[in-house]
Amino acid sequence: MNFKDSTEKSQESRTIDAAVQRSAVAFLLDWLETQQVFASVKAVGHRVVYGMTHSDVPTLETLAAVEILRQHFSELKIRVINVVDLMTLQPQSEHPHGLSDKDFDTLFTKDKPIIFAFQAYPWLIHRLAYRRTNHKNLHVRGYKEGGTTTTPFDMVVLNDLDRFHLVGDVIDRVPSLGSRAACAKQFIRDKLYEHTQYIDQHGEDMPEIRNWKWELTHE
Repeated sequence: MNFKDSTEKSQESRTIDAAVQRSAVAFLLDWLETQQVFASVKAVGHRVVYGMTHSDVPTLETLAAVEILRQHFSELKIRVINVVDLMTLQPQSEHPHGLSDKDFDTLFTKDKPIIFAFQAYPWLIHRLAYRRTNHKNLHVRGYKEGGTTTTPFDMVVLNDLDRFHLVGDVIDRVPSLGSRAACAKQFIRDKLYEHTQYIDQHGEDMPEIRNWKWELTHE
């Protein structure tokens, strides 16, 4: 970590070895309070890298959401599309990588709900796909500048990009799920509450979140 005072004349570097981010931040604040030059601390800016690219997070959370949906609604037909090149969302007339309207409609349908999990600002996806037939049914979850010093999964929760919010988005857009939808919505509310309680007590994500792996097989 690199430190500098408000005059930017006094600087210092320090390495911190901590099991979880919360411990590292607590150590940092305690240490800063002992330094005269940093006696008045008004804010701490930080950037944390967890060893996983941002684009992996929406993919992982989408698959985890599919698993939950399969557990509650086994008959529900779900199509997962991994968009690697965002320019394919545009029409061919706007970008050489763009899909034709026919191909786009084949993949995304003309009238089914689309839940798009994205690692950046949601408005970008809407701008790219606004000319598409099914744009009215496109719902994008992405970065909305929610965050604090917390766990990796909680950062996703704060931006409503986690598996539980994605499941809720699907339930809200498929009326045919009927009364079972209420049970599933209660399940995800309970899981989000359990998540909050666990990180407050342990300072890290629940094992079922940290160790989650895709286990569903094609039937």
